[in-house]
Amino acid sequence: MKRSILTATLLLWAMLPSAALASVSREISAADTVKTAAILTGSPEEEEPKVSLTVGGYTSWLHMAIFEKPSEPWINSSMLHNRLNFKAYAGSKVTFALELRNRFVTGDMVALDPSYVSNLSADAGWADLSWNISKGSSYVMNAMIDRAYIDFTAGQLQVRAGRQRINWSQALVWNPNDLFNTYSFFDFDYVERPGSDALRFIYSTGPSSAVEAAVKVDGSNRITAAALGRFNIFNTDLQFLAGVTDDEYFTAGTGLSGAIGSVSVRGEATLFAPLKGAEGEKYNFLATIGVDKTFSDKVTALAQVMYSSNPVDISSFNELYGGGLTARQLAFSEFSAAGQITCTPFPLLSLSLSGIWFPDLDGFYAGPSVDFSLAENVDFTFLWQHFKSTLANEETKINLGFIRIRYSF
Repeated sequence: MKRSILTATLLLWAMLPSAALASVSREISAADTVKTAAILTGSPEEEEPKVSLTVGGYTSWLHMAIFEKPSEPWINSSMLHNRLNFKAYAGSKVTFALELRNRFVTGDMVALDPSYVSNLSADAGWADLSWNISKGSSYVMNAMIDRAYIDFTAGQLQVRAGRQRINWSQALVWNPNDLFNTYSFFDFDYVERPGSDALRFIYSTGPSSAVEAAVKVDGSNRITAAALGRFNIFNTDLQFLAGVTDDEYFTAGTGLSGAIGSVSVRGEATLFAPLKGAEGEKYNFLATIGVDKTFSDKVTALAQVMYSSNPVDISSFNELYGGGLTARQLAFSEFSAAGQITCTPFPLLSLSLSGIWFPDLDGFYAGPSVDFSLAENVDFTFLWQHFKSTLANEETKINLGFIRIRYSF
């Protein structure tokens, strides 16, 4: 059941900072008010915490073309994407955050895919904070709140409540430790990643050590709750976690990040064991290890492999491209391997080539990209995604080409 009261409250909250859009960052000092009152009343001046508001975000245009062969008909779609990030600070201990993404999509995908419009507005969270404001046969306009939280810090304790990103990952491609916010590697245009409706506690015990506990509720009222301990030993960050995922799986895992010489090493492993009542579900153990290295100030490379004892059985390209819904569903092949190399020949240009191998699908992914800075805060991106796989005993080849221009403010 979706929470209309919470939704209405957050909508009102979203409207309050709109007047601040004319300025990227404004600060209001409560101390000025106190000083004025002190002069008028003759009372002693008292120090008050500073209240400040920051506003940022970006606006982008993204065009996508889908085709099997360049000589065959293309499926074309375009999206105007605007993101607004609001943060209000009450001194150094309390932070309020509200972040929205607004998308206007037009083209063949809306017209040809009957589920596209409903999928765009789908919200897996406890509160339904995604709305299709307007739609037609060839367009849809969507607004979504993916961050809405209050954060309180007192000494070594930090508490955050609301829609937030809980990032427990260590590796760079696949993250079986990331229990709360799984995302698709192929969704390059959503760098902020999804959020969870959750309550999180962090108690810092040292510069690189902490104890955490978090609980989230999804749209089906399923609970994911876990605790994590993180510490550093021999210049290596280690973490251990345990909890329950989606009300159905006992979950335990570990992760690390360190270095051997100039090579960074990152890994994660998680066991998902079905609890009593999770009929038909199976154990799944996922483990991944990767290395990355910066060869100079211009070239970086990474490689990562993953094992899954119970990979997800998929039958369509949409399932492959969309990725798993949870950390338990990351793998489509018993073994997978990924690699990426990035080159920056000069400061304004970045070239990248990434690839993923799915042996069980007799398939692979290849993705070259170009990023170029056109002007201050204006970037151009070209990305090509090529997929080859065998799904439902049928060979599939699909190409997706993207052009994006983004202005950040």
